[in-house]
Amino acid sequence: MSLVDVDAKISILSMRDTGPAPEAALARDIVKHGLLASPILLAVSGALWGMDGVYSCAYALAIVFCNFGLAAALVAYTARISYALMMGSMMFGYLLRMGLVAVAVFAVRNFDWVEFIPLGVTIIVAHLGLLFWEMRYVSLSLAYPGLKPRKKSKDKSTQQSESATR
Repeated sequence: MSLVDVDAKISILSMRDTGPAPEAALARDIVKHGLLASPILLAVSGALWGMDGVYSCAYALAIVFCNFGLAAALVAYTARISYALMMGSMMFGYLLRMGLVAVAVFAVRNFDWVEFIPLGVTIIVAHLGLLFWEMRYVSLSLAYPGLKPRKKSKDKSTQQSESATR
């Protein structure tokens, strides 16, 4: 006698994810790419607005990195509880995270070092730029959720043996 009812309807909303969380790897990769692009953004801000522009740009980059990290943490944590909670946290979590970005900007608005143009431009450009940059590295396959696997380069002995067989 079977303990599982084969005719039972299983709702996707009652399911949860118990596998590895590719969101954390994606967030780390986004931050890594952001750190590679940071010197360029900081140099442009420094050239146009001086040290206040550099401070504002660095603060904006910290906001962006924290935003991506918080988004990944929300998905990874709530997916282990239920998909319904994950969907709700993404829908309302976006509003919460944008509110946190606004609070972070609002908190420093009266400081002397704040330049609003590099702060705002960096927040917008870094969010969009890093997302578009990351699209090249994201796998759209269920076999490799998250980042695409890196191609392994062939060593010289393998290349020599292949050329000898031709």
